[in-house]
Amino acid sequence: MGKVDINKKHKESSLLKTAFEFFTTKGFSKTSITDIVEKAGVAKGTFYLYFKDKYDIRNKLVSHKSSQLFKNAINDLGDKLNELPFEERIISLIDNIINQLNNNQSLLTFISKNLSWGIFKNAITTPISDDDVDFAEIYQKMLEDAPNGLRDPEIMLFMIIELVSSTCYSAILYKEPCTIAELKPYLYESIRLIIAQHEGKRK
Repeated sequence: MGKVDINKKHKESSLLKTAFEFFTTKGFSKTSITDIVEKAGVAKGTFYLYFKDKYDIRNKLVSHKSSQLFKNAINDLGDKLNELPFEERIISLIDNIINQLNNNQSLLTFISKNLSWGIFKNAITTPISDDDVDFAEIYQKMLEDAPNGLRDPEIMLFMIIELVSSTCYSAILYKEPCTIAELKPYLYESIRLIIAQHEGKRK
């Protein structure tokens, strides 16, 4: 990578980092592009070289932060992950990600408020950083390893993400209807039932 490319990457990273700081402290609606570029130390025109608008940088941040969570989980679990059955692999990844979010509640708030299925699909197919995980490759490999073949895997993943996102948000931040530790056994049993249904084990 040449000096010009390195400089461009540095500016983009600075804008992403600054925007995340503002969004998690000041709030998305109260943050302006002017706030972001002044703190990042770049011209306003530079912002538009990388992002269409404030919504675009927010969506790319959600994708990037989601990818980082997934990457951390994969690194933490290591080779043991590949030795697990399909559904236990999914649950192990989710458990690790939940623990990360429990330790970083501002990140949980940011992702949960802004995560949509469209943004998540974008994260799967178009990583914004060289450090981001290639979700598509990993997910495809997991599907290939599923013992019975899955019906409608995208619907399965959508349901799991919606379930985890909504229940963990309340349990971690407000301990409602219980703590996250108390919720986990029920949550993971529900995930197993969703996967079983898509494996054709349950009608």
